[in-house]
Amino acid sequence: MNADALKALFEPFGPVAVKRMFGGAGIYAEGLCFAIESGSEVFLKVDAQSQANFSAAGSSPFIYDARGKAMRTSFWRLPSAAYDEPEEMRRWAALGLEAARRAAAAKAKPGKGKRGEAKS
Repeated sequence: MNADALKALFEPFGPVAVKRMFGGAGIYAEGLCFAIESGSEVFLKVDAQSQANFSAAGSSPFIYDARGKAMRTSFWRLPSAAYDEPEEMRRWAALGLEAARRAAAAKAKPGKGKRGEAKS
């Protein structure tokens, strides 16, 4: 899928930026990568809070090959209904963006050093 087609697909959700990456594309909203495209398929960011929704919809994770080893990612296939139904696209894309926000917030929290000491 090219950038224009991806922007059109996500139009019911809102404006997105599309950046080429690794033979596919990263799809961004609010400066966060909340979806990817690979092989003409779209995958949305998931986390512990949203994974059950995707699993219940029959979705599956994006898995790529890294030197003969299958690598599972935190991006899951966009359910097929979202391609044809604007309300479904809004719902699923919102779940992906929420997961991306939570991941960004978790990265932004101050980490802990060795033995539970706060980093300075």
